[in-house]
Amino acid sequence: MASQTQDRPVPFLLVRPAREHLASYLAALDQGWSPDSGRGAEAIRTEREAIARDAALFLARMVDREAAGGPVVLADGSTVRRLPGYRYWMWDGEFCGHISFRWQPGTTDLPPTCLGHIGYSVVPWKRRRGYATEALRQLLPLARQEGLPFVELTTDVDNVASQRVIEANGGVLFERFTKPACYGGSPGLRYRIALA
Repeated sequence: MASQTQDRPVPFLLVRPAREHLASYLAALDQGWSPDSGRGAEAIRTEREAIARDAALFLARMVDREAAGGPVVLADGSTVRRLPGYRYWMWDGEFCGHISFRWQPGTTDLPPTCLGHIGYSVVPWKRRRGYATEALRQLLPLARQEGLPFVELTTDVDNVASQRVIEANGGVLFERFTKPACYGGSPGLRYRIALA
């Protein structure tokens, strides 16, 4: 996809996180973007500490097909078992967001603490350029390779922008649900995108 920025085409792609992208990722963290909106500043601190401790390991764990990265910390501070998955970075010459995919081998089911197979976030200063829509479009063929017949994505009831991203990629509203207490117990929307 070429996105238009002031009449100048900018190439957009998903990249596997690598050392050459790390400075731009750190700059986004410095500007207050968090890779986990539920944990906000705590997630920023955790990412920075992991990078400072071992940047190569941090980058390698962005693709964690064996779920070797240890437990996942939820918004309420509780922890759950990590699922196999990977995270790619959105890139247009600099870091502009991330998209992640996680699954349980052999089933389409996810634990109740995992709201969907795919999650994404675009940095605030790069929004409204179609990046989330394009990132999801580019990720779906990779998800298909895991043999799933569909993926599920969730969004807040009032997050119209995210609903449009999902619908633009073939998402169909599957159900209205109440998020688990660890996510605040608020209402949500669950979409499915067929992969078969």
